[in-house]
Amino acid sequence: MKQSSKLKIFNDPIYGFISIPSPLVFNLIAHPYFQRLRRISQMGLSYLVYPGAHHTRFHHALGAMHLMQQAISLLRRKGFRIDEDEEEGLLCAILLHDIGHGPFSHALENEWVSGISHETISLRFMEELNKEFSGRLDLAIAIFTGSYPKKYLNELVSSQLDMDRLDYLKRDSFYSGVAEGNINAERLITMLSVNEGRLVVEEKGIYSVEKYLLARRFMYWQVYLHKTGVVAEQLLIRVIQRARELGHSARLQSVSPALDFFLNQNPGQLEFTAEALQQYAELDDIDILASLKKWQKADDRVLSALCKMLLERRLLSIKIKKAPISAGSLQNKLEKCRAKTGMSESEAAYFVFEGVLHNRAYNQDNQNINIIKPNGKVIDVASASDHLNLEVLSQPVTKYYICYPKKGI
Repeated sequence: MKQSSKLKIFNDPIYGFISIPSPLVFNLIAHPYFQRLRRISQMGLSYLVYPGAHHTRFHHALGAMHLMQQAISLLRRKGFRIDEDEEEGLLCAILLHDIGHGPFSHALENEWVSGISHETISLRFMEELNKEFSGRLDLAIAIFTGSYPKKYLNELVSSQLDMDRLDYLKRDSFYSGVAEGNINAERLITMLSVNEGRLVVEEKGIYSVEKYLLARRFMYWQVYLHKTGVVAEQLLIRVIQRARELGHSARLQSVSPALDFFLNQNPGQLEFTAEALQQYAELDDIDILASLKKWQKADDRVLSALCKMLLERRLLSIKIKKAPISAGSLQNKLEKCRAKTGMSESEAAYFVFEGVLHNRAYNQDNQNINIIKPNGKVIDVASASDHLNLEVLSQPVTKYYICYPKKGI
């Protein structure tokens, strides 16, 4: 690929100017696979709760790359060797880490191919790009998959304190307007160090880590798992499920060949072949939104109602509880819905359902955030902190919800 000489920087509302460090990175950004991220919402349907949350995976990927540039520069100044090939590998890995996200990001992640995460699809895209770029992404793939010998390089891309998380917390806080989620990413990066080949945080950065973990907790319960956002995403999932059900009976088509490809497949049986990857590369938020507008006039009452609820923001009621929803309570809501609408039980189940929400701000079982003391001793942040909340944040929290119509459908 030939590099254009026109654009060398992006103007980001959070960090200011983000520079493009190499022709390879520039050409990756210019590739259609990456440009597709301009049409993938970063926060799913959260804009129905926070109107400003319309930013995309494209924004996030560039922001994470910018923070990676800062981290590389900082670690070099502290005497840790990162050669030019490793730098390029790190930047490419973090740039492409979310390239496998589908329409509305996490909201529909399990609706296209069962058992395959967006990270796995990102790897498939990276492997295809590696062929186009004559093996230039070998090192980036090794870092992305965690197989590169320098573990701290892998941890800069994927850990509990990686550049991905630092950017999305700061960015999602900014666009949603939820100030409690804002973090000082630059301060956290300044406190990074390496001990015995693993990423650590200097002791004087412990309060910044505490603020970061508390911000994660706020953002999950206040934004990512906000009850209205949960309802909206569950309705969108049910739109796709109903469309697939109708599509199998040859009664429905979307406005998108790529979407039709996946609607006519069983997610649990679809093999993610080269053809499926190319179809997936054509799929984005626009396919879903355009189909919602078409399907709101569908003959099928269930699909039509689901689409109108999303397009007009007339969502279901939701109750969140600490204890599991009883079978009797669910059945009672289901019968009320059937009585009001005349729907069958299977149809009413699209509008009355239960679910579970999980959150754990800090997972001590998965790549701990380690603090290094001046004497060289390394301890887990939850043990090093004098903030009792960190022990609480390391415990998983589970909540239960039930959704049902407010009035009619």
